[in-house]
Amino acid sequence: MTLVSVSPQEAARMQRQGAVLVDIRNPDEFARASIAGSQNHPLDRIGPLARREPVVFLCRSGQRTAANAARLAACHPAQAHVLDGGLEAWRAAGLPVRQDARAPIEIMRQVQIAAGGLVLTGVILGLLAGPAWFALAGTVGAGLVFAGVSGWCGMARTLARAPWNRRASR
Repeated sequence: MTLVSVSPQEAARMQRQGAVLVDIRNPDEFARASIAGSQNHPLDRIGPLARREPVVFLCRSGQRTAANAARLAACHPAQAHVLDGGLEAWRAAGLPVRQDARAPIEIMRQVQIAAGGLVLTGVILGLLAGPAWFALAGTVGAGLVFAGVSGWCGMARTLARAPWNRRASR
């Protein structure tokens, strides 16, 4: 089965008629912004959906759903679609998005901020205080390469346990 793309307006119409919107983003992303009435089934844990209603899968931009269309289609044997352009297109179409500005920003954005800050600090201190500080930038770079190759990110795991992220994991 292949997934058919639908516009945000078509997905909204389908939702009003009983279709279920399934958001495949991570819980931290879903907590910050989501479509009212959508259900969160993160891609890394998604399995068969026990429902007969049509399903519209979505992510932030549509790239994750497009890249995983075959896997998503296998999760729902009935009528299944993908939201063209994801949550961003839904928002751009003027459709309502539930926002929680108090929710922490997504873990991967936190990793980008922390890693970028550490690399920048290492380079600045390497230039101003001594070349040994360049090792900080190199260590962070090596950690990012390892995370990309292995799929395991120690910085993300550490940040997920930070006090400001505990609310999102509940």
